[in-house]
Amino acid sequence: MTLEVLIHTAKLDPDNWINFPEYGFRQYFLHKNEATGASIALLEFDEGAGVPVAHSHASNQFMYCLEGEYEYSGGKLTLRPGDFYMNPKDHPHGPTVARKKSVLIEIYDGPHYYEKPVFHTDETIGGMLAKQPESRS
Repeated sequence: MTLEVLIHTAKLDPDNWINFPEYGFRQYFLHKNEATGASIALLEFDEGAGVPVAHSHASNQFMYCLEGEYEYSGGKLTLRPGDFYMNPKDHPHGPTVARKKSVLIEIYDGPHYYEKPVFHTDETIGGMLAKQPESRS
């Protein structure tokens, strides 16, 4: 028995995609660490789609572009196939737009957000928020 995981992206379960139809993209988690909030996901953006607001993350964000052109408008950075992007924890970035249909691998080394951003719903945010520190009484 092994703990290794092999996922054939050509055989992804269509029911496991998380759709964001209002924003023109979808997400498929390849790995989630429930204890830390870290994750690895595929993101697919339709041309012209993107994240509509500047935002920051509760952990470091890493992106690798497999296909398309994906622009971080605030920083004037455009990812193209083979490009790697890193955004440090708490650094504001965005909005973003896919100049062409884009496929990206997105990695977080911890939870994604402190609070639910406008482009997420209660259903899509599941497990991606940083745990709030317990208050001392």
